[in-house]
Amino acid sequence: MRFHLLATFSCLFGTLVQSSPTFNQKTLVSLRIEGADKTIFEGEVLTKGHDITTSLGGTHHCDGTNNGANPNPGPTPNSALDDAANFRHFSFDGAFFPEFDDFLISSINGEANTDTQFWTTLVNFQFIPVGGCQQEVHFNDEILYAFDGFAKAHILKLSGPFTARKNHPVIFTVIDGSTGAPVAGADVDGQTSGIDGKVSVTFAKVGVNGVKAQKDDSIRSNQVNVVVVP
Repeated sequence: MRFHLLATFSCLFGTLVQSSPTFNQKTLVSLRIEGADKTIFEGEVLTKGHDITTSLGGTHHCDGTNNGANPNPGPTPNSALDDAANFRHFSFDGAFFPEFDDFLISSINGEANTDTQFWTTLVNFQFIPVGGCQQEVHFNDEILYAFDGFAKAHILKLSGPFTARKNHPVIFTVIDGSTGAPVAGADVDGQTSGIDGKVSVTFAKVGVNGVKAQKDDSIRSNQVNVVVVP
């Protein structure tokens, strides 16, 4: 009987240890940086909350506990930005505001805020309600830094096949990632989406073809890589 009780306790204790939350672990997220005219970065980043240093702001913590936003430290959009910048060797800058205990990102890769255009930060296609060091992110979250994002009509999201045959049309879909509504008039590899957001694309080149959706009044989309076979 005593053996069974000890075994049961050991099993329960092990389950509790395994299910106990862990904080500020390195976490895989998707990061995309859309400048005015081009994509600066798009890829996966392994990040955790850490100190960040900028020319304008100096060195400060950036782990989700900023301004008391979260009780425990964790990865943030700005920590992912910092890790990507160090990995890909592009620059970013931002002043630090003690009253918010956070950075305001003012330039990325030399593209700086103006009097009317600003860098904006989104997570899973939604503008974050707090600063980029206060917002915590989780596994597979999609982080987007978009220049002049507040002025755009749509935040484009592209989906479609990952394989295609040469000279055989395939269908892509363009939606507004923040609402799920289809977007008409977006360009995908030279073709234009219809009212249902659908667009037919035919690839003439064998190999990997990367395509994005673009529209003058919108933030350009994520890239879909299509492997085209003969």
